[in-house]
Parts: sequence; structure tokens; C-alpha cells
Amino acid sequence: MSDQIKHECGIALVRLRQPLRHYQEKYGTALYGLHTLQLLLQKMRNRGQDGAGVATIKLNPSPGTKYISRKRSNSPQYLKDVFQGIFQHFNDCTSEQMADADWLKANKPYTGEVLMGHLRYGTHGDNSIETCHPFVRLNNWITRNLVLAGNFNLTNVDELFDELVKLGQYPKERSDTVTVLEKIGHFIDDEVERLFKWYKQDVNDNEQITTMIMENMDIQRILKKACRKFDGGYVMAGMVGHGDAFIMRDPNGIRPCFYYADDEIIAAASERPALQTTLNISAKFVKELKPGHVLIIKKNGEHEVQPFTKPLEKRSCSFERIYFSRGSDKDIYVERKNLGKHLVEPILKAVDYNFEDTVFTYVPNTAEGAFYGLMEGLHDAYNKIKAEQIIAGKGKLSAEEVHAILAKQPRIEKLANKDEKLRTFIANSDARHEMMSHVYDVTYGIIKNKVDTLVLMDDSIVRGTTLRDSIIRMVALRLKPKRIIVVSSAPQIRYPDCYGIDMSRMSEFIAFKGLVEILKEQGKEDLIQECYTRCKAQLDLPKEEIRNELKSLYAEVSEEEISERIAQIVSPKDIKVTVKVIYQTLEGLHASCPDHTGDWYFSGDYPTPGGNKVVNRAFVNYVEGRDVRSY
Repeated sequence: MSDQIKHECGIALVRLRQPLRHYQEKYGTALYGLHTLQLLLQKMRNRGQDGAGVATIKLNPSPGTKYISRKRSNSPQYLKDVFQGIFQHFNDCTSEQMADADWLKANKPYTGEVLMGHLRYGTHGDNSIETCHPFVRLNNWITRNLVLAGNFNLTNVDELFDELVKLGQYPKERSDTVTVLEKIGHFIDDEVERLFKWYKQDVNDNEQITTMIMENMDIQRILKKACRKFDGGYVMAGMVGHGDAFIMRDPNGIRPCFYYADDEIIAAASERPALQTTLNISAKFVKELKPGHVLIIKKNGEHEVQPFTKPLEKRSCSFERIYFSRGSDKDIYVERKNLGKHLVEPILKAVDYNFEDTVFTYVPNTAEGAFYGLMEGLHDAYNKIKAEQIIAGKGKLSAEEVHAILAKQPRIEKLANKDEKLRTFIANSDARHEMMSHVYDVTYGIIKNKVDTLVLMDDSIVRGTTLRDSIIRMVALRLKPKRIIVVSSAPQIRYPDCYGIDMSRMSEFIAFKGLVEILKEQGKEDLIQECYTRCKAQLDLPKEEIRNELKSLYAEVSEEEISERIAQIVSPKDIKVTVKVIYQTLEGLHASCPDHTGDWYFSGDYPTPGGNKVVNRAFVNYVEGRDVRSY
């Protein structure tokens, strides 16, 4: 992606189902759980860019001993920092002690059987250590401790916060993470109280009652109550102090979650390939957690998947397939290739099927999968043209002429190479623009000056600033093509996201900027004001009654008009090369990613009522000139 946008948080949950000495004997280390968690997080590192955290819980601890351990970091090398901080606790151990699993569990932190890890890509702009997951809610009752981490955003935090206040709580802040922690924590407290009163009628031994509560805590019941009004996209994992654990997925399946279980381990993660690589297993053994369901792992190691809310229409995030998740997943790789194939025909129309004077390339590196699909489609299309040329020869072509036709190939090259070491922290805007043009290097000598058309594939275009200030300027000035066609494997990003990606400001979207410019040029500014008035009037309505008013503005202008205007916006003023922009269609997206229909940032069709509230608020903020988040 040329324009960097916020990624999605990554989460991992590991439950060891055997005593630590089993792993010592089989794998040579009692720290097998930690090593597994470390590798899971490393394989999902693309999901987290400003922080990480790990927490562990020991089963059956003696009273008075520490059984919950946590380490978080927001340093530039956050993942390395977290595990260096964990493993340093074992630096003073002798080889005999490291081989004694029971001694390690009794004497060292992070030797628990229940482990959780999190990679944070913050959507709030706050990169303090306090915003890094996991979060901990402590209590002297072992069954009331809660450790929580998640990949989520909720659109109705204010509503949930007010409910906590009505319950008598006094939350320390309004963040969605703290609100969720306290919400679930409240109903854990409620469940403990319920069980205690129930057992107290027949049992006088409080220690025995605590044990009975550990064995019979109803996680499904807790989450049914706690999550009843959650509006948003989420995967949340929790560990209760005595050893119960869970991971749950929102009813629309917006955020991804996968899990695996055998006799040794139960593991869950945000991405399937992370589990495959870490545990060396085939994809067929990895299960996708169903929307509206929770994987519950009891203290005794038994597990089951249960519904905790009513599953709704599945609207899994399509951006996961286009950009966020690693392309090492077979299905994602195929889908990205299909995105490229669906763009072959509009690209060839744009170049008048002139293969000889067209060079195809891509912006590294997430557009690579779609580009492979484009390559296959181009070869198929060119083969049809070559077959027609041979047929037109009516058998009169010589062997040399036929060979010359068959030898023709699309001109596919790697022309843009990103300089990962270059940084552009320069205050002066002119100097920064100059440095931005050097973020990418080019391959010289391939383009015929002022003759060739350069087709440049990106996976999506959000703001367009990197295209304008770096990529287009670079290829125009250094390679001197006759024309540049920028192709996006994703449709136009028109609406804010409120389920995980930090895209909530309308001013960030180049498609919206193009729309506003066109409406103003056409003398339709009154429509902007009318839309603002309607949005403003709905802000205080219940979220279920709110409509996406911004759709009415986009209905005034065609996709082609907006694409043409975007081409003008991303064209540096000091270059003379003609620029055209081609976007994926919604139809092409859905055909390529049929099981991931979440397309609200493209279509404006939000899967939850809170989405419409967010888009209207985002538009109000834009008109009022307030550069703030909309949820």
C-alpha cells in the first residue's frame, strides 16, 4: 500500500493441556508455551506497529504466591523488548533448574499454563504503555481476576459507559478497552456472587466453595450478559484468575479468529497461517471461530465452542483479504490474485490493447499478490490476440512468423523498489517533498521515453499523498513514460471505518475530496449543507434509527468522475505526464472475496447500527472543521 493506514491488532491465546514437565521431556524445555506464543506473535507482527504485551496465569497456585504475570512494551523494538524482559528472569537459573519444570513453575514468573499475547496498532493516537494490551482487573478472589486483550473497536462506548455508571461503578476512563474490561468484570463478579450464595446454602467451608466456583463458573452466561449491547467489530480474549479462558468473535464476524486444539495445546490467533507455521499443522486442522461464538477453555483443559449472542449476517472485513492479513494464507493469496484478474479488461481498454507500448508493474509489496493475478490475466488476453493473428494468416504464415507471434509477451517488470531505510522526518515541506521522491528507487532503461504507457498497480489508495509526492513524481521524472495509469485492486475508499482501522476522518479520503470538489464545481454546495443538516439532526437519535446520509452525496457523481478527479489530485503540478486512475469495482471485489462481504468503507453499508452514526458524525466533524475521531 502506498498510503500507510493503521493495521489491525493481533491476538494470540495459548492453553497448555499437559503439565510443564511433559513439554520439558518432549520438547526439551518447560518454556514451550512461551516459545509458542512468541512465534505466534512474530508471525503476526504485520498486525501490530506500536506495542505488544504478554500475560500468563499459573494453574493451581498456592495462596500468597504470584500467579499472574504481565509484560508490555511500546518501544520501537516492542516484541523483542517484551520477550527479553520475560526471558531475563531465567538468566540466573542453572541447567539443572531449567530442566526442572516443577521448580520453574514454583519459583519463576511467566511459567503458567494459560498464556495470552497481543500486538497493538492503536487507533486512538496514544502510544503510551498504558494503552498496550493485555489489561488486568485484579481482585483478592482468584475467581474475580480478569486479564483481557482484543482486536476491536466499539461504536457505542458512551452507551456502555453509562450502563456501568448505572450499575454503581466509577470507571477511571471512557476508553473502549477499559469499558469492556469493567463490563465483563462486573458480570464475573455477579457470577461469583450467584454461585457463592447457591453453594453457601449447603456448604460451610468457604475454601471448598471457591473450588466449586472454579469448576462451575459459566463463561457463556457471563458473556451473554456482558456483551448484550456491544456494537462493533471485535475478537476478545480473556483469562480468569483461576484458569478459565475464552476467546470470542462479534456476531457479524467482522474481525478474524482461528483456533486449533489437540491433546497438548489449544491455541487461537488472528491469522490462520500463524497457527499453521507455529504448530506445523495443515490448514484443514485450523478452525475458524464462528461469528457470535466463544471458544471456552475450562480450568481442567476441556473446551467447547458456544454461542454467546445471536449470530447475524456474516460481514467479515474485506480489507483483511486485500491488505491486513499475510498473503501466506492460501485462500487470501488466491483472492488477491483474483482481484488482479478482474482488472485486466478495464486496463486493456485504457491502453487500447497496445501490449507493445505498455509496461506493467506494481508498488511493493502488498500489491504483489494482485499483480500476479493481473499477470496471468494479461497472458491469457495476449494469447487470444496472438491466436487471432495466427488464424488470420489462414495457414500462409511461415514458421518464423508464427514463432515471432508466439514469442510476444506482456511487458511485465519490477520498476519500483522501496528504500526501507530512508526516513523523511524533515519539517520544511519543500525539503520533505524532495525526500519523499526518494523513498522509492526505480529500474532505469526499461521504459521507452514518451512512448510507453506505464501501468502501476497498488492494493488501495486512501489519501493519495504518497502517490503524488513520491511514486508518480518519481516515475514521471526518472522514467519519462508517455502516460501513467494507476490501478487500485480495491474500490474507492469513501466512508470511515469504525471497527478496527483508524480511518474515521472524512478529510483523509481522496475519493471524498474528489467528490466535494466536483459538487462545488457543479454549483451543488447546497447539497453538502443539506446533508450536514440531516446528519446533525440524527446525532442524538438511537443508533438503530440513524441512516447513512452521506450516500446521497455520492449518488450525485459517478465513480468514473471521481476517479478522473482523483487522477488530477494525485498528479504533481510540475509534471506533464497524463495520469489516469482505475479502481476495482464492488462487483469485482465480491467476486474475488465471496466469503468476506464486509465492504462498508467502499459501499457505506455498515453491518451494525453504530456504523451509520459514525459516518454521519464524521461528516459533521468535517463540515465543522473539527479534526477528531468520530467514535
